[in-house]
Amino acid sequence: MSSSPLWRAMTRSPAAFLTSAAPWRSLAYLATSVLLGLVSLVVLGGLVVSGLLLSVLGIGLAVLAGAVLLGIPLAALERRRLRLLDGPHADRPGSPHGPVTRPGLWPWLTTRLREPATWREFGYAVVFTVLLPLVDLVLLAVVVPLFALIAAPAYVAVDSTQPEALVLTGVGIAGLPVAAYVLGAAAAAQSWFVRLMLSPREGEQSDRVVELTRSRARMADAFEAERRRIERDLHDGAQQHLVALVMTLGLAELEFRTADQETGKGGELVSRARREAKQALDELRDLIRGIHPQVLTDHGIAAAVSEIAVRCRVPVSVDMDLTGRLPAQIEATAYFFVSEALTNVVKHSGAAAASVHGRLTAGRLAVTVADDGVGGAGLRDGGGLQGLADRVAVVDGRLTLSSPAGGPTALSLEIPCQPSRSVSSSPRTRRSSAKGSPSC
Repeated sequence: MSSSPLWRAMTRSPAAFLTSAAPWRSLAYLATSVLLGLVSLVVLGGLVVSGLLLSVLGIGLAVLAGAVLLGIPLAALERRRLRLLDGPHADRPGSPHGPVTRPGLWPWLTTRLREPATWREFGYAVVFTVLLPLVDLVLLAVVVPLFALIAAPAYVAVDSTQPEALVLTGVGIAGLPVAAYVLGAAAAAQSWFVRLMLSPREGEQSDRVVELTRSRARMADAFEAERRRIERDLHDGAQQHLVALVMTLGLAELEFRTADQETGKGGELVSRARREAKQALDELRDLIRGIHPQVLTDHGIAAAVSEIAVRCRVPVSVDMDLTGRLPAQIEATAYFFVSEALTNVVKHSGAAAASVHGRLTAGRLAVTVADDGVGGAGLRDGGGLQGLADRVAVVDGRLTLSSPAGGPTALSLEIPCQPSRSVSSSPRTRRSSAKGSPSC
């Protein structure tokens, strides 16, 4: 009960508690408990009695199952009602129920009836409908007359002396703080019971986390498959058409130069078109290489990072010490991280040199991209680094940034993983320092 915000407010400062909205919230919470409990008693009691009476006809079990399942919406409402007591911004327990893997009413029913949380919620529903409204009603019956005592002068001025009325008013005012604490303690105890019965257990939370992790992994695999499909379509479709166009324009250029020796205007136009088509082909090749380079598929992350360094406009030293191949999703994420980090180095840092350092230790891949630029980088909402952090989070990775004003900047990635298999053709350590095309 000590974790309840209401209980903490009661024990910290009596004056602050009595002058806040907490006593009134407690009164509203207990009053609505009485009303909801009476409605639940009618509905739940009706289902149980009907199920017992209809059991001789064979449909009583279905009605009793409906009575058990009634605890699910009641529990969801009770978890929401905690905000009436603790405030609209307070945390409330999540649902303890796991996902239903198949559509339809029957899979939902069988899944819910097998869950311990459903029976725990039904137990809470029984206690809530039978016991708690009665206790709350008794407390309210004791507290409400205090307000009548405070208003005593208005009631007894006609039939009794004013001093007697003032005495009754004094008794009512003196009893209000006691009533506020009684109501607060009762509401805090009931909210503690709600959290005890209706909050997810550790095992139930673990099951949901496992399912969410699997779902996220399936989504990541689906995105990766779609990305590879786009790469394949670009490589086998648009790129091949551009290659054929460049070759055709080359042949046309030769024909025009032979047939148009005097002016050469037609040949010049075809030459210009050929150069533009060749530039578009080079850009398309760079795009395909950036999506998922073939060297990453064939030789792994160390070779792919070395290729990025060779093509980068800023000299990059690479030190990747890996003993084997990593899972494909991990390699793709690490490649994207290095590619984006070096792109930021070229565009924004003003650095004269950069480095990539990678190690696989204790089942964790750690990669750091550092530069000697001006620094001042940050993770901002909607920024490129924030998007990179979101992509890394898909594989349970963590991104850390150190970029003081004036530099240097170090962007680090850490992903839990295990080597998948050894590849002899993949070099253990690659080091390079090169200055190439501005493709990174």
